[in-house]
Amino acid sequence: MTSAPPDGGPGVQRLKPNAVGLIGVLFMAVATAAPITAMVGNVPIAVGSGNGAAAPAGYLIATIVLGLFAVGYAAMSKHITATGAFYGYISHGLGRVLGLSAGFLTVLAYVVFEASLVGIFSFFSRDLFASLFNVHLPWLLFAIVMIVANAVLTYFDVNLAAKVLGGLLITEIVMLTLMAGSVVVSGGGPEGWSLSSLNPINGLKGLDAVVPNVSGAGTMAVVGSAGIGLFFAFWSWVGFESSAMYGEESKNPKKIIPIAIMSSVLGIGAFYIVVSWLAIVGTGPSKSIALAQDTNTAGEIFFTPVREHLGGWAVTMFQILLTTGSYACGMAFHNCAARYIYALGREDILPRTAKTIGRTHQIHGSPHVAGFVQTAITLVIVLWFAFSGRDPYSGLYGLAALLGTSAILIVQAMAAFSVVSYFHVRKQHPETAHWFRTLVAPGLGGIGMLYVIYLLIKNASFAAGTAKDDVVFASIPWVVGGTAIAGILVALVLRAQSPQRYDRLGRVVLDEER
Repeated sequence: MTSAPPDGGPGVQRLKPNAVGLIGVLFMAVATAAPITAMVGNVPIAVGSGNGAAAPAGYLIATIVLGLFAVGYAAMSKHITATGAFYGYISHGLGRVLGLSAGFLTVLAYVVFEASLVGIFSFFSRDLFASLFNVHLPWLLFAIVMIVANAVLTYFDVNLAAKVLGGLLITEIVMLTLMAGSVVVSGGGPEGWSLSSLNPINGLKGLDAVVPNVSGAGTMAVVGSAGIGLFFAFWSWVGFESSAMYGEESKNPKKIIPIAIMSSVLGIGAFYIVVSWLAIVGTGPSKSIALAQDTNTAGEIFFTPVREHLGGWAVTMFQILLTTGSYACGMAFHNCAARYIYALGREDILPRTAKTIGRTHQIHGSPHVAGFVQTAITLVIVLWFAFSGRDPYSGLYGLAALLGTSAILIVQAMAAFSVVSYFHVRKQHPETAHWFRTLVAPGLGGIGMLYVIYLLIKNASFAAGTAKDDVVFASIPWVVGGTAIAGILVALVLRAQSPQRYDRLGRVVLDEER
């Protein structure tokens, strides 16, 4: 269907309205966080090299900071409903020039996030087939299967993607809940309940302990940085903000999007805190730290209580769900990337893009052209990594995730400050402006996001692992900086040469309450 933006301009092709409800939006937003992958992948790093057994406290700190950010983000969503959520919000709050820069950065982030998840899905799938069926297949085969499946599923009505993601997500949550519940039912772990793991003060302290050597007799001294623990905690949330981009396709977006934003942040946070804490309790804090020192045993922080309390079948199920969870996450990011590409395309920022990537499917109302463009980009990235001999985990997954995270953290900080500007500098909607919800909360959230960016810069080499010497890693600051500058330059050129197109930047929205 087509309609005109509220401030005039050419007709634009719209996404299918009223296509998805609150539960569907939540499924797609939470899927981008990939709970089981975040837990099994990130918690051991935080435990072994970050804040030790206080890793759950790091998740508590992240929940508080992101919750403050979400308060302002949700307030903005009540007035501006746009597929390009960050892009639209920042354009309205900080101006069109910075808005387009943020739009370019967000596209970059979501584009490479799908490629990143293709990498980890392929890694898990290859190992799963080898361990379960003794079948050894190249990881690129699994990668291509995932890319094609994403393209097909997201071509149709957004409800299809929501249903697939919902099914996969529920199985992840059920399995993690079974693990956590088994620890509670069994009365805790070998070292008690470890309540100190939940103390926020401990989450700000680096690891410094002497623990048993799991590979032999004796003990070993281990140290870590609280910054690493906090960074990997924040990394576990990447993608939660995507709930706002489904506003144009949702039922009653002014009501359900703010609910989805706050529910996803606080719900994910509470779940992460409890699950990570009970995994450490079930295994034992000292043993958890020791296991986390070796990547070959790090997953045992979760697998040990699962094996002891639920049996070997549950460990196998965990391995399967790591694979399906990474697929769900990649599919969710494909949806995000396609919608951002579409959001920029429909404004005709580059000539004739409104009639190509800005098109929607006549029947399904999906951004099908933008989706195929995203598929092509992902395929090129994956093939380049494959034929250059890079590993799907440390190479494709690790490097692409770092690139995307670098870009999205900058945009999140900009979005937080845009809320303050929109309500208190530009004086929009004084009836909504509030000293805490639209000033203090997003301001503190923005400062917190700047701190996370600092943590990323400081710990980027560690996060990259064995790929820290890769030319892709060295190029990340240049790619992110170049993308941001490109957005600014395009906006300035449009302002000088095509004022009408410049005026549309970030203004094609479903509705902006006046």
